[in-house]
Amino acid sequence: MVCVRPATVDDLLGMQRCNLLCLPENYQLKYYFYHMLTWPQLLFVAEDYSGKIVGYVLAKMEEESSEIHGHITSLAVARTHRKLGMATMLMSAAHRAMEEVFDAKYVSLHVRVSNKGALHLYTISLGYRISDTEAKYYADGEDAYYMQKPFGGHVLPEHKKKKADS
Repeated sequence: MVCVRPATVDDLLGMQRCNLLCLPENYQLKYYFYHMLTWPQLLFVAEDYSGKIVGYVLAKMEEESSEIHGHITSLAVARTHRKLGMATMLMSAAHRAMEEVFDAKYVSLHVRVSNKGALHLYTISLGYRISDTEAKYYADGEDAYYMQKPFGGHVLPEHKKKKADS
C-alpha cells in the first residue's frame, strides 16, 4: 500500500534519493530546501508501507509572471511503483494546492520530447496541452515540450520564452 501525503523537511533526503534513482536531471539538496521553505504546500510524497519515499512532486509558484500560475519542477516515481496511479495522485495533489492555496489560474511544466510515458500521463490522464517546444532545454541538449493545463475554465496565456542570461 502507498500513501500520498504532504512532504515534510524530514522527507527531503528521500525525495532527493528518489530523484537520483529515477531522473537524469538532479538537484542539490538546497534546491529542495528552497522549495520547502517557499512553497511547503506544493510538495507531496508517496511513501510505501515501510515509510520509504517511492515518489514525489516538487512544485512552485511562478513569481515572474503577470498571471498567477504554478509550475511542476519535478515528478518522480520509482520504477517498482509505476503504473499504479501514483504520478496522477501526486500531480492532482499539487494541482489542488495551487488552486486552493494560491488561486492559480493554470500550471505549467517541461518534459523531454522523448519521454512518451510522461507525455501520455500529462496529455491523456491530466489534460495538459503542448504550448511550445524549447530547443536544447536539457543539459544533454534534448528539446523539451512546454506544457500547460488551465484550472477552473481559465484561458491559457501565450507562452513567452525567457531570454537566456548573457
